Order: sequence, then C-alpha cells, then structure tokens
Amino acid sequence: MLLAAVTVAAMTAGAPTPAGARTGTPEPAATGAGRAAPVWGECPPGESGIPRDPRQQCATLRVPLDYRAPRGRSIEIAISRIGTAQPGSRRGILLSNPGGPGDGGLDLPSRLAVVLPRQVLDQYDLIGFDPRGVGHSTPVTCGLDLVRHFTLRLPYPAPDGGIERNIAFARDTAAACAEHSGDLLPFITTANTARDMDRIRAALGEPELSYFGLSYGTYLGAVYISMFPGRADRIVLDSAVDPNLVWRDMLRTWNEAVAVRLPDFLAFAAERDAVYHLGTTPQEVGRTFDRLIAALDRQPLPIPDGPLIDGNALREITRSGLYFDGYFPLVAETWQELAATVPGSAVDSATVDSATVDSATVDNAILARLDRLDRLDRLGSAGGAGGAGGTGDGGGTGTSEVPADNRTAALYAVLCDDVAWPRGVAVYARQVAADRRAWPATAGMPSNLWPCAAWPTRPVEPPVKVTGHGPRNVLILQNTRDPSTSLVSARGLRAALGRRAVMITVDQGGHGVVGLGSCADEAMSSFLATGTLPARDRFCPAPSPADAVARSTTSPYIPSTGPL
Repeated sequence: MLLAAVTVAAMTAGAPTPAGARTGTPEPAATGAGRAAPVWGECPPGESGIPRDPRQQCATLRVPLDYRAPRGRSIEIAISRIGTAQPGSRRGILLSNPGGPGDGGLDLPSRLAVVLPRQVLDQYDLIGFDPRGVGHSTPVTCGLDLVRHFTLRLPYPAPDGGIERNIAFARDTAAACAEHSGDLLPFITTANTARDMDRIRAALGEPELSYFGLSYGTYLGAVYISMFPGRADRIVLDSAVDPNLVWRDMLRTWNEAVAVRLPDFLAFAAERDAVYHLGTTPQEVGRTFDRLIAALDRQPLPIPDGPLIDGNALREITRSGLYFDGYFPLVAETWQELAATVPGSAVDSATVDSATVDSATVDNAILARLDRLDRLDRLGSAGGAGGAGGTGDGGGTGTSEVPADNRTAALYAVLCDDVAWPRGVAVYARQVAADRRAWPATAGMPSNLWPCAAWPTRPVEPPVKVTGHGPRNVLILQNTRDPSTSLVSARGLRAALGRRAVMITVDQGGHGVVGLGSCADEAMSSFLATGTLPARDRFCPAPSPADAVARSTTSPYIPSTGPL
C-alpha cells in the first residue's frame, strides 16, 4: 500500500527519538536568551463573515521543523493577541486551540472575547495561533478535490459495505500528500505543536501559560501539560479526547456517540412535524431517515456545481449537524427537501407530490443549506481555511497563502503522524462489517481505513504519555450526549489525569460546553479568575428552557464540525 516517495521515507528513517525530546525541553522563561520578541501588526485576511475584534494583532514566530535538529530548517507559526484592557490586573496569557486537528485558531481570541466575562478578560492576554501546517502558519496540502471526494474524506464505505474505493482513496491520497508536502508531513504532530506552544510562551516572556482547548485541543493541552508540567498555569479542556485511544480507537467511539446524540434531533423534528413533515414521533422521523438513506444509496442525486448527494452524503450532513442544536433546522430542512424529490422517501405520500417538484429548485435549496452549514462550521472554528471533517473545506477556494484543502491535509497529517495505523486492510473490512450492523447511523465509517493506512512515513516518535504527574490545575468540561468526543472519552482523559483534574459533566447534547449557559460557564470563569477548582467532580443539569431557546439560534462560540 505504500506509494510514498522513497526519499521521504529515507529522510525520516533512523534511530528513535531520545526520551528527552519526547518529554519536551522547556524554552527559557523570558525572551532574553537571544530570542527576539514578536513584532505585532495587522492580521492576515480572515474568513469572510467571521467577525474579528479590532484589537486583535498578529505576528509570526519561526520554530524548528524538526525539534531533533533545532538548527535545521525552520517553519512559521502565525500567532495573534488581544491584550487585556486592564494591565494592572494582568496575570498572564491564555493560549487557545479550537480543535480539528487542522482548524486554524488565529481568530479564536476574537471569539473568546465575546464569551469570557470581564473578570477573566482583565487578567489575560488572549493568544491564538494557527498550529503548524495549518492556515497562515507554514501550511500543508495534498492537492485534493474536496467537492469530488465529499464522502471519502471521512471514509464512508460503499452502500453494500465494501471498502475497495476507500482503499484506493487512501493510497492515492497518501501518495498525493507525499508529493505535495512530503518534506513537512512527518513533523506535523501533536507533540511538535505542543513544543511550538512552549516556544510561543517563551517568546512572549511568560514563565507559564494558561490554556483553553476544545475537542482535539483537549488532547493537545493534555500533551502539553505532560511534556511541560512546570509551565502550565490554569488549564481548561472542553469536550475531551481520551489520550489512550488516539487515533483509530478514538474515531471508532463516534459509533456510539452519534447513536446517543441522534435521538435529540429526531425528537426536534417530530415536535415540528407541522413545519418539516418528517414524522410525528421520533421513531417515525427515524424511519424517514432510513428511507431517504436507502433511496439515495440506490440512486444518488447529482447536484450541479456541488457534491453528489448519496446516502453517505446525507449521513455526513446529519452527523455534522448533531454538533450544535442551532444546526438542527438546517438539517431538518435538508431532509425535507430530499424527501420532496427522492421517490418513495416521504413520510406521507399525500404530504409531498414528488412528481411536481422542480428538481432545479430542490438542487438550489440543498446547495444553500450546505453552504449555510459550511459557513456556520467556519464561524465556529474561528478562522483557518475551511471545514475539515464535516461540511466545511468542501467548497473552499483557499487563498494565495492557504491551500483550499489545507484543513483536510493537516487533519490527515496529525492523525497519521501521531501514531502508526494498521497497514493490512482485512482488519478494517471486518470491523466495518461488524459496526454497520451494530451502529447503522454511521454505517461503519468510524472503523474504516483512512489515508493513514498507506501513509508514506512512520511516526518519528512514540505518542506522549499523558499522566497525572503535576499540579492540580485542570478543569475538564463535558456534555453527556456529545456526537464527537463522547462522555466515555472524557472519562478516559479524567482517569489519565487523575488528581490533576476535576470534571464537570453537563446533561445536554452537542459538541462544546462553553458559552451555552450551563453551570460549567461559571465554574470555568471562576477557575480562570481565581484558580479555584471545584472540590470534586460535578454533574450539571441542562440550561433552563430560556437559555435553550437562545442557544438554538446562535452561540458566541460554536465548535467546528470536523472532526474533533
């Protein structure tokens, strides 16, 4: 399966990385060791429609591509800052990461400035960055046509469960990534990004950093505090990755996570049957979904200038839409449009006469819905180059600095470079077949092979061991019905961090806890402002109905849909 350039493999071959490099070598506490301070100025162009705080400034740091050769080739890391308005109250910096892997975080300070209360904003400079390989940092690309590969970027098997086309896509994509970014790929890893974070801390002259990480950002944060335990101040991890499952087993947790979350959407649509005509009960809406999937698996719907809408496309639109309650109306409208045009899929044939539906009108409506989901996804990821695992990144054009497929390419790089994946295809075929039967909503996708199975290089170092060694300074926030990082996953991180952490679990669905009005918001603000953690783990009820209405329309911070 290896179609990589031999030179790339040779470049990364050699002795294992020394243990010291794996645990991290802290940078100096200040910039006086010959390292120039960042030169702050105007930020590069951001995503259209994403608001940017006028106070936000940007700069560029240079860091080693390979920390084993610190005097060798360097790459750029783009960073951003919103300084506190109360310098006399300043405690330090709050670094942040929005997830992904592959999401850009350059504009995340602008988003967090809307969410965080004054007592926190007065104490911290908000610091964002595009991780290595992403966005306005030295970017990677695989030269992918993401519209044509809409349902292959995440490895959905064929309607009959076959994985032959996934095998071909994995081989072709791995070879393309090696061709376009082979010199960068082996070093786009979570451990190296954590090292970059410590370079940012040092360049800003800070002895410690505080941190907010969402989804994949929780793993990045856990790796950082394990590599640099003496540099971590107050750490908040929202929607947690189990560090002992990276990456293939972590992705497989999507099977149960989606199954637990999907009933929330089915109930939403059933309660609004007068609007969407998808069924009067959750069970009836579920049967509508099954009919739509089966019909589209048999006969996909071609959308001019858009992706082919087959059963897998609808599965992915639906999976992505489970990340936030505010997406539910768009998903329901998409189901409704499809039910109106796909023969035999409507809940009640008397409700919709598919023969009278103008297919061009339906095509335009579906494209409009996909575009709105894509825009919401890009808004949630707070910058970068488009969406990665969900609806985003599919129609992006990129910029002169950021390739159109950057987020997907960076996603693959991290997943494939952090840890080795099985090379043989038989294990994937067996698990796909078993999981399709057990978890039909995801159809075996989470267990299927990614380009990692044919990746051109092996990891340059083992994964960082996340442990409980260090101060008690970590707050984990988790929803009970998260479709991406499940409650089971969060409990895995909680166990790995042991006495270092406290976890607050909120009885609600969706991916991302902060900013939705639960008691977790107050706990996070209090911790960042005072350093006080709850004495023990807590369970919070869902926000009040009034808060639920507010968050169903918009949220100050919406997580990206792809994939972690």
